[in-house]
Amino acid sequence: MENVFHTPVLPAPPLALQDLSYVLENTAQLWEEVKGKSVFITGGTGFFGCWLLESFLAANAQFNLHSQAVVLTRSPEQFRLRSPHLAEPRSVELVTGDIRDFSFPSGEFPFVIHAATESVPKDRPGELFATIAEGTRRCLEFAESHHTKKFLLTSSGAVYGSQPQDMTHIPEDYDGTPDISRPDFGYGEGKRLAEQLCLESTARTNMQCKIARCFAFVGPYLPLNAHFAIGNFIRDALLGNPIEIRGDGTARRSYLYAADLAIWLWTMLLRAPSQRRFNVGSDHDFSIYEVAQAVVAAINPGLEIHIAQNAIPDAPVQRYVPSVNAAKTELNLSEGISLPDAVLRTAAWYQGWMEQ
Repeated sequence: MENVFHTPVLPAPPLALQDLSYVLENTAQLWEEVKGKSVFITGGTGFFGCWLLESFLAANAQFNLHSQAVVLTRSPEQFRLRSPHLAEPRSVELVTGDIRDFSFPSGEFPFVIHAATESVPKDRPGELFATIAEGTRRCLEFAESHHTKKFLLTSSGAVYGSQPQDMTHIPEDYDGTPDISRPDFGYGEGKRLAEQLCLESTARTNMQCKIARCFAFVGPYLPLNAHFAIGNFIRDALLGNPIEIRGDGTARRSYLYAADLAIWLWTMLLRAPSQRRFNVGSDHDFSIYEVAQAVVAAINPGLEIHIAQNAIPDAPVQRYVPSVNAAKTELNLSEGISLPDAVLRTAAWYQGWMEQ
């Protein structure tokens, strides 16, 4: 079981038909615009990218799109071993390169999704900041020179900095910024600059740039051995280990299921107005302790939950929760999968991988 969570030796299974059908049902009106055209995706082999590729391939087959996805990756060989069902179709082309200096593939690419995940640790903020900036510049340079009409940047809720104590949900017009005294400030500042670079590109070209400020998510392909609390909880529940909460369990988070994420990202690429920033996430928030309880109830009832620190009475509650009213009202987007259902679907996918 441990191999799946650390160094998988078996290829990942495809997504459940239930999830892919759900995505297609909610994006059916979008795909006509993509027919016969090419989409360039950075970060196409990561968590976001695998969902984008799975849904793209499903739509390609369902709607006879005859479209092509060209995916930038640092290691095509590893991706082919891990996800052959995504790497081997003729409608997918893997391009080797680093986001900061990759060689441009030839052809026209009306659609670009820049979803690359930076490989620099957040405790090296200067290097991380530079990597995000250089990668976005290179991706925009590619888009501007390859007839791109619509460009989607996956930014982050980290651009807002710390959420004020009296604000339960962060709206897009909140003008907070990352605290540069924190060792992880480089990520949020890098994403802020990436957004600005996109807006500048739109000002000098006819390309439409859309910005998705992404918060927290759960679903198949989410790493279960990284810094994502809910992923760690799901891993431990599947292994039958106690759930370990490193803090006091009072911090509040929300999690959007990845099938909803895919719907939101495709909708934003193809339908969102240019230069508009939209929060992407769930506005149904839970304490970390409540998240742990939900994971235990869904996967392995009776598991113990260990909390490392005692809560301090009347202490400020740390939040990371978006307002998504803009996405709901302007793009008619919604959250269709509840947290308990999301946990069950994620666990079932990993369980299937473990049992191969």
